Amino acid sequence: MVLVRKGACVVSMADLLHGLVDDAGLFPPTALDMPAAVERHRADQQAGEPMLTHRFLCPASRLDELRGQLTGSDRFRLGLIADQGADGLSEVLDAVILDHRLSLALLEIPLAAFRDQHSSSGVSAALRELERISVEVAAYFEPATLDDVDEVIAELAASAGGRRRVGGKLRCGGVRAELFPGPQQVAHFLLTCVGAGLPLKATAGLHQAVRHQDPETGFTHHGYLNLLLAAAVAAGGAGQDEVRTVLEIEDSGELARRIGALDRDAALRARSVLVSYGSCSTGTPPQQARDILESTRERKGAQ
Repeated sequence: MVLVRKGACVVSMADLLHGLVDDAGLFPPTALDMPAAVERHRADQQAGEPMLTHRFLCPASRLDELRGQLTGSDRFRLGLIADQGADGLSEVLDAVILDHRLSLALLEIPLAAFRDQHSSSGVSAALRELERISVEVAAYFEPATLDDVDEVIAELAASAGGRRRVGGKLRCGGVRAELFPGPQQVAHFLLTCVGAGLPLKATAGLHQAVRHQDPETGFTHHGYLNLLLAAAVAAGGAGQDEVRTVLEIEDSGELARRIGALDRDAALRARSVLVSYGSCSTGTPPQQARDILESTRERKGAQ
């Protein structure tokens, strides 16, 4: 385990990565069917990998399918994605609340499904739908387009005087090239959230720890460690150019070295900004983190 000392503060990489990865096994490119996704989640719960949040992400449109696979002994912490907007959402929320096998851990709000003539960004329409559920349930709002980021985050910041925790949701990739935001756009999203005092969670495209190009698709993917370090430097007062430069790092050793140099306060700030990200694989992120840290230790030992 990599430890960093600064005065009396000790930071472990394991603590920095703790509870970082939500289970998005239903989504591409893995796209497990529901029985396989539920079975894998049960296995992950049993294994207790600390890098996982052990939250199961499920679209509202597939809740009945999920419930049909659960047994009486299952206890799933649910990240519900309101993929159909307000349509039927009240009934879905009622079903979750009444099902003892499920606890609603968070909501993800794709704002494209909530936009109407009364709410151009969709924020106000979505917030109205949340009034009936516990304020303990955090909600993360995905702008319909990256052009909406400033408006959405400003509206969320204005609503944040209430007790519910709200934040942004950053889409980092998908099945088409245009779904991958550039480093400048990701840096802007991060800094906008930091400036507003709001957290964010991320989704899609973060398949590996370090920024890389997929040889099959040609898509350049952001790395989850890049994003974590970028959150730390953004929260520490860095400007857009510095945050963008961190997102562009492709050397795993350099990335591990810079993350390993974070002190305790910087690590806490990073995780107060980036609360988690959804990964279709629950095995790859922990394994890659271990491999990178092990290679870093080996290089240090050889010096």
